[in-house]
Amino acid sequence: MPAVEQYLKPEVIRQIKRLDLRAQFIVKGYLQGLHASPFHGYSVEFSEHRKYTQGDDPKDIDWLAYAKTDRYYVKKFEAETNITGWLAMDLSRSMAYSHGPTQRGKLGLTKFDYSICIAAALAYLMIGQQDPVGLAAFDQKIRHSLPPKSKRTQLATLLSLLARLQPTGETDIGGSLTQLAAMLRHSSLVMIFSDLLTDEEPVLKALRRLRHGGHDVILFHVLDEAEVKFPFRGLTDFEEPETGERLELDADGFRAEYRASVEEFRETYRRECLESGVDYVPLDTGMPFDRALTEYLVQRRRRG
Repeated sequence: MPAVEQYLKPEVIRQIKRLDLRAQFIVKGYLQGLHASPFHGYSVEFSEHRKYTQGDDPKDIDWLAYAKTDRYYVKKFEAETNITGWLAMDLSRSMAYSHGPTQRGKLGLTKFDYSICIAAALAYLMIGQQDPVGLAAFDQKIRHSLPPKSKRTQLATLLSLLARLQPTGETDIGGSLTQLAAMLRHSSLVMIFSDLLTDEEPVLKALRRLRHGGHDVILFHVLDEAEVKFPFRGLTDFEEPETGERLELDADGFRAEYRASVEEFRETYRRECLESGVDYVPLDTGMPFDRALTEYLVQRRRRG
């Protein structure tokens, strides 16, 4: 099976098509809403303008806008009006984990595969809006990057690159996101896919830096369904995903404490992201990704 088709299985295509049918109008409104208009209090007809600044060619001044607002504005170029999207994909070893197909998670995807499905859907919808989207894949640092483009072929290029990657490394999410922030030359929509199985503070610091740089940030926190539900029974041999350390535990006696820890883990990110203006989206691989993403976009649009 060709590498690209690895993520274009019939069941995945069906979910992306459902997402397209149910969410395209939501995504359109959401992406357009990110284009902040400088004409607060004025007609939306000026949404494709920006304030005249020193160095702009006076010939570009829109005199009709001046007549209506008594201020100098110039028309934005196409490159200025498009949103630039970046998909930031975690390549850490723990992203390769899958407990296998479950009653709800019938696809049996790893966390990395699940993330790629959502990333593909977002890229598909952004490119449909003629917004460029690129890729940064990282473990301890950014290992692979693909410049943002809005061409129709970009989705296949993205998937082809992702299909060749293996999530096998150790992770430094905070350092990698800081590296990404330094790469961005103008305001972007940064969509991060990770299980966040690392120290929290460096990650939160990097998220704040991205927001301080004027970027819109969505953090997709992807866990395996088993990592959330903890379906294990009796004495079970567990392996630490990043270090490979093994430990045998009585799963039944540990379940309540474990679930409380996961909830606290998610709540910390939920609270800190809210304070920083980052959209936090907790997901698990048992959730059909078209429904999960559509529900998030509906919530985001209502807030906007």
